[in-house]
Amino acid sequence: MASAKSAKGAPTQAVGAVDELPEGQDVSHTVIELAGWVVASKDSQGYPFAIMDKAAAQILVFGGDGRLRGAAPALFGSAKGDHIAPGVAGLALRAIPGRDRTTPAGRFVGGYGPSIDAGRVLWVDYESAVSIHPTPPGASAEKRAERLASATPDDNRISHGCINVSSDFYKQVVASTFERGGVFYILPDKDSLEDTFPEFAQSRATAQGKDGKGERHARK
Repeated sequence: MASAKSAKGAPTQAVGAVDELPEGQDVSHTVIELAGWVVASKDSQGYPFAIMDKAAAQILVFGGDGRLRGAAPALFGSAKGDHIAPGVAGLALRAIPGRDRTTPAGRFVGGYGPSIDAGRVLWVDYESAVSIHPTPPGASAEKRAERLASATPDDNRISHGCINVSSDFYKQVVASTFERGGVFYILPDKDSLEDTFPEFAQSRATAQGKDGKGERHARK
């Protein structure tokens, strides 16, 4: 594990990158490796990208140049799972069953667009009706702002499936970075990396194989 500022092997951090992660909270090696692979393989095709780790309740945002622009805690769907149930995208929020309030895993190409009830939003996956938006101002019975501010990711599963970040992080990092769209990578809760990101997983396995090549027992 490594911090957002000292993650070895991660793409270069931009000067002035915003770090809202709680003190002492690390970024997983999987996230760091995925970010490095996205840049090296040009998988985002020069577009800015974000990597979201549901287990750690984190979002890392990178510019089209591969430089880290910001890292912050995030809120995700209250139900663990990596797929959207059929028909959920067309339901009103209150009508979505608790078991179906998932944030899907995978690679998504998204951008800003209109919504029926929230104006212009940043769609991560329009077909699944999953977007990134700031936590609403004012008091909330769900205590979303307090959950974001807590030092643990254990209480960050509360949304209907969308990704919530702090209002400041959204304004300073998210909105400006993805004004013209981008690519979003969401790590799985239950599915394997091989199923979720097959090309990355294959590249990772190949690299690990090369690292171990030549390590043999001496003949006696």
